[in-house]
Amino acid sequence: MTERAVTMSGAMSDAVPIEPEETVEGLPVLAEVRAIEPAIRPALPAVQAAAAAATGFVAGAATVALVRRRSARRLARARRRPVDMLPVLASRTFLVDVHLIGKPGE
Repeated sequence: MTERAVTMSGAMSDAVPIEPEETVEGLPVLAEVRAIEPAIRPALPAVQAAAAAATGFVAGAATVALVRRRSARRLARARRRPVDMLPVLASRTFLVDVHLIGKPGE
């Protein structure tokens, strides 16, 4: 606060003493002198690629295992209806391709 601001408010003039400004020199102080060490060479790109591939493989395998376990638990909990208990004699899969043909001029 400046002296003018303090004197303008009568209530604060008694409570806030005016202190002189402190002058600080901006010189850095070193705590300890030590030699600069050379930078560590980065790993080879092949090593980084192998590490990334291994990490991705492990994450994928863990995901697959988790999904299989959850789906197995759901199937075990599902109620079986009598219709589901019937034996399946044969199963066939058909690929159906449907084309809608329009008249010429439409």
